[in-house]
Amino acid sequence: MMIAAELPWTAPDAAFLALSGPGVAFLDSSAHGDPRANVSYLCLAPEAAIALEDKPFSRLRDWMATHRPVQLADWPFPFKGGAVGWLGYDIARQAADVQSRFAQMPGLPGGWFGLYTTLLGFDHATQRLHYLGPEEGLADIASRLSASSPAQKLPGLDWTAEMSELPYLARHERLRAYIAAGDVYQANFTFRYTAPRPHGATLPALHMALRALSPAPFAACIDAGEYGLVSASPERFIRLQADGHVETRPIKGTAARHPDPALDAENAASLLASPKERAENLMITDLLRHDLGQVCAIGSIEVPELFAVESFAQAHHLVSAVTGQLRPGLDAFDLLAATLPGGSITGAPKRRAMQIIDELELGPRGAYCGALAWIGFDSAMDSAIIIRTITAAADTLYAQAGGGITWDSSSRAEYEEAMLKISPLLALGNG
Repeated sequence: MMIAAELPWTAPDAAFLALSGPGVAFLDSSAHGDPRANVSYLCLAPEAAIALEDKPFSRLRDWMATHRPVQLADWPFPFKGGAVGWLGYDIARQAADVQSRFAQMPGLPGGWFGLYTTLLGFDHATQRLHYLGPEEGLADIASRLSASSPAQKLPGLDWTAEMSELPYLARHERLRAYIAAGDVYQANFTFRYTAPRPHGATLPALHMALRALSPAPFAACIDAGEYGLVSASPERFIRLQADGHVETRPIKGTAARHPDPALDAENAASLLASPKERAENLMITDLLRHDLGQVCAIGSIEVPELFAVESFAQAHHLVSAVTGQLRPGLDAFDLLAATLPGGSITGAPKRRAMQIIDELELGPRGAYCGALAWIGFDSAMDSAIIIRTITAAADTLYAQAGGGITWDSSSRAEYEEAMLKISPLLALGNG
């Protein structure tokens, strides 16, 4: 019998340490005081799991359809059970029929989802903890939550850059030549670091270390066993409510935080006033209006927020919002098929930008720049762009960063911005 029950409050990080293990998905809205970070989920004991290599949207739809929905009226959270996992950039690029010169990253699938009906929901504002799942599982979870579970110390990580600064600067100029020639208005260019995965670099240890350095509203730890993701993403991709309302919030535009409050405020104001950053954001906002227009009702697309400054641990970002109403008969999988890979991490026009990205970058992106999502049995969904993320294979860790390049971009400034974004990942294991 499935039940919903309230448990004594336990902080999300403490609950994660007590219950972590293979198959656990922790959707960790850990940016304290941030209005976007009001609910976290700990998803336990998946009933099934699927690794994706091709036809991701139809395969996910068919896979979820084989499992009976679980909905309880007294479960007070948007996610009421369903699939949690990720669709990587490369599997989404392939689904968009853009070919790559790179083989798939070794030891990692194109995407992965677990099917969850056992959940803990954390209401940060009221500090209330709720359980959804089988009645017979409640006592064991309550007992484990009451026990102390200290965090594991993360061993040192030996990161190596696959592209150093000088090659980056040269490829940046090649990208600007494509812009000058009219191939694209903007393209997102990234580079990667790798590190051997030492014994003790577990997904929980990686997540807790990153959480301490870079709390984020769309952070997550997806532990698929031999591989997984640890993310401190600040960027919502697509949110779909059960009534069909759609929202996307692309990030384009970055300025560093400063420890001095006055100088920090100046950095944020300069970002908001920058013609270059505003133009970059506007291009991607228009691209996402087009993407949503493929699946939303005519006349429903709106831009309720343009050029808002949102502040995170390492950076201020320029963010806009695009909303719409999904057409009747379509679902979350149609929405993902129309919008992945996300415009903020490809460019405009999207197809040509993806082709140039593949030419200039040194390897596949894998999960990076894809989408991490929950997809509910009731047709609701929320998702984040996979940035500020470590992808963990059995023996290798991957971290990647970059930014949108326009004609007005400075190669050295863009490199420094990318290093700012990746800095908390490279700092892991140094404490």
